[in-house]
Amino acid sequence: MIIARRPDGASVTGGTVRGMSDQDFTVPITVRGYETDAQGHLNQACYLQYAEHARWAHLESAGIRQADLLAAGVGPVVLETTIKYRRELRAGDEVAVSCRFEWGTGKTFRLIQTITRTDEPDAATPTVAAELTAVSGILDLTARRLVPDPRAALGALATDPAALGI
Repeated sequence: MIIARRPDGASVTGGTVRGMSDQDFTVPITVRGYETDAQGHLNQACYLQYAEHARWAHLESAGIRQADLLAAGVGPVVLETTIKYRRELRAGDEVAVSCRFEWGTGKTFRLIQTITRTDEPDAATPTVAAELTAVSGILDLTARRLVPDPRAALGALATDPAALGI
């Protein structure tokens, strides 16, 4: 099982995750029983938590810890999130949560994420449970404004900027 997979393919145990682009960082998660709702499927709020977990793990894979961000006086913020629920998840399901940065110009960037089942026998057609897109920025914690170039801000803190597509 893959512990984490960076865009360059580096992982703790090697291999690939079905349904993920080679450009995606992925982390595995097992749906826990206490995360399910009265219908027996994953509560909608947990999808956001899974996505957040993958984003922080992706930053850490590039050498950026939360403490590093705070010491630099900046922090990531989510300005908008869109979730498309495709298939239900139930307790015990194994998923891979991907994360890919899309850099543009200006103060914001996009995070593209997919939650895909990894425990199904049919490797040719993995089930996409949800697709998430977030518009994010890097907040100057003193000025309380977005920094003008988030790519440069994260690139300056990263020990491996290529992991973030920088």
